[in-house]
Amino acid sequence: MKNPCNGPLFSKAFRAPKQVSKNILDKESVDELIYNTRSQRDRLIMELQARCGLRIGEVLKIKVSDISERKLLIREPKSGKEGEVAFMSEQVARRVDEYIRSKNLSADSRLFPISYSTARSMIIKLGSKLNLKVAPHDLRRYSATHASRNGIPLEIISKIILRHQDLKTTQVYLGKVSESEAIRWMDILHAK
Repeated sequence: MKNPCNGPLFSKAFRAPKQVSKNILDKESVDELIYNTRSQRDRLIMELQARCGLRIGEVLKIKVSDISERKLLIREPKSGKEGEVAFMSEQVARRVDEYIRSKNLSADSRLFPISYSTARSMIIKLGSKLNLKVAPHDLRRYSATHASRNGIPLEIISKIILRHQDLKTTQVYLGKVSESEAIRWMDILHAK
């Protein structure tokens, strides 16, 4: 007996969705985006995403009191936990501190008191000026891919940079490895 689910009508109606390849930015493009910003605020928003792996919503919720040296307390993260900690490089932490002092922000002030749509629009417009199709989440994806390409262990990328619960989620963020990249890593691994 033939399985009715294998018929042409069902196979067309229930096709698996096509996998859309994600936009993975390269270091030069991200640096160009960041350095071409007009304001300190816009630069920091993009750096916190691209260099620290934060989601745009997390960046926009940060209050001055959530910052402690090089750590950021993420309140009400996507994971559903009460809070998570994200880390900043020394340079980014210094720029955040300078920004807070220059704006004379109080402890209960939001670091960036703008809406999601304003931040998204700013990133998309800046990308189009540089002939790049870029959305805020592309900067977070870049953070993971850049770390991976520079030899950071997957566990660190997953649990520390992106703060994912599952390694499988992190693997979706990483771009495909080209043949030349694979050969380069084999040479590094086995010392040429």
